[in-house]
Amino acid sequence: MTDGALIVQSDKTLLLEVDHDKAADARRAIAPFAELERAPEHIHTYRVTPLGLWNARAAGHDAEQVVDALVTHSRYPVPQALLVDIADTMDRYGRLVLEKDGDQLVLRTTDRAVLTEALRHKKIKPLVGEQLSPDEVVVHPSERGTLKQELLKVGWPAEDRAGYVNGEAHPIALTEDGWSLRPYQQHAVDGFWDGGSGVVVLPCGAGKTLVGAGAMSAAKATTLILVTNTVSARQWREELLARTTLTEDEIGEYSGARKEVRPVTIATYQVLTLKRKGAYPHLDLLDARDWGLIVYDEVHLLPAPIFRMTADLQARRRLGLTATLVREDGREADVFSLIGPKRFDAPWKDIEAQGYIAPADCVEVRVTLSDAERMAYATAEAEDRYRLASCSPAKPGVVRRIVDQHQGEPTLVIGQYLDQLHELSEQLDADLITGETSVTVRQELFADFREGRTNLLVVSKVANFSVDLPEATVAIQVSGTFGSRQEEAQRLGRLLRPKEDGRTAHFYTVVARDTVDAEFAAHRQRFLAEQGYAYRIVDSDDL
Repeated sequence: MTDGALIVQSDKTLLLEVDHDKAADARRAIAPFAELERAPEHIHTYRVTPLGLWNARAAGHDAEQVVDALVTHSRYPVPQALLVDIADTMDRYGRLVLEKDGDQLVLRTTDRAVLTEALRHKKIKPLVGEQLSPDEVVVHPSERGTLKQELLKVGWPAEDRAGYVNGEAHPIALTEDGWSLRPYQQHAVDGFWDGGSGVVVLPCGAGKTLVGAGAMSAAKATTLILVTNTVSARQWREELLARTTLTEDEIGEYSGARKEVRPVTIATYQVLTLKRKGAYPHLDLLDARDWGLIVYDEVHLLPAPIFRMTADLQARRRLGLTATLVREDGREADVFSLIGPKRFDAPWKDIEAQGYIAPADCVEVRVTLSDAERMAYATAEAEDRYRLASCSPAKPGVVRRIVDQHQGEPTLVIGQYLDQLHELSEQLDADLITGETSVTVRQELFADFREGRTNLLVVSKVANFSVDLPEATVAIQVSGTFGSRQEEAQRLGRLLRPKEDGRTAHFYTVVARDTVDAEFAAHRQRFLAEQGYAYRIVDSDDL
């Protein structure tokens, strides 16, 4: 027995003692291959999964390093069977390799039985062509992504060494007027470029857009940037104009209002996934130029049609940017096979410790329903209960008290249900931004907030993603998308830009006690708890 912070168990779970003096080192050591499952106060539970191990393998970690991390940080002897299983699982990655052979794309193996087994699967057989030898088979270039997806599903993830086309060259460089990439941003760019394609995971406010600009500078090629909404598209455009040598004429916007295709084109997922008569008319944008790089902002939100289109883009370099790879639909494996493995992941608290994002105080404020509300909740249909609890009449008064406590501080009130948000907007005498608010009005209101002309906004989930509000220091969440962990991360992320005076950000979640509202809140908090953010729970009467 040693003084390690981990307990490694034979069911592939890792228990991390959060208060141990070596907990941070242990968390860092297991981060490349272990996935968080539960994160209450003192013991966090991680699980070792095949996808986690293959992600680590694709990023350059071998079984010896994984075993060493477990043995070094484990309090008790690590089960020998688990170590054998880890080695065997990681050894499955790369027994099948996609390579170029002249003009052909070929799937090769170092283990003939593995290729034979794979080719017997009915979904894989149609994706390949002529068998050149017992150890290699021709693959049509258009099936490169789909084949990787299917091989991953049957447990034989292929290593893709087929390389990338350079695409149409276009001069892009970072400007040097008083700024430079932060060390972790440069490491992220280097990690991506060395691997060719993959995902960079950084906290909101840590400068994912600058990592994208750095990758574009490395590629020096035409670039397609896919973003969540038009406001995000405009912010990317402004950042690229400020941080790179690109001019206004070189950057196009492809959204609902504009259809510009330029050397650097910023398109919304929404317009690309627009369906007419069973077809996606705007997917032709992908063939409009010989793109050298495709950037997926908020890659954890990729819609299903974009997954399909990404399967066709395997010859292009692909960069995914996100604050969390958690997908509530469980399609992390598709991100791995179609965008690429995780190339860089920085723990939020590490970047906070370096002063690049603000510290945050997270508080769950619990309200008690009135007797009449409790009876209405108890007799409601199951599908109506979350809305009833989320929109409790007890919440607006609590929100008002929190706003008053932080008088003068830039504050966002965030929610899911429009009628609730309209009511809050009226009661607080604050502007409201929803999906129905025009892009022009949104931009004006965000600009007023950024420049201090107003310090209170009520916003729907349109503000979850890619909205740059560096001045916000207080967020009050009144309702959310059920138990979405990614949404919780994005909402806290609105506050994490470092403040000039070094002050702490405050993130409040107002929750109805003894309801599914409280259950979903607990689920949403899991991701942030893993990142080191502790939630305090207070009663609304004690505010």
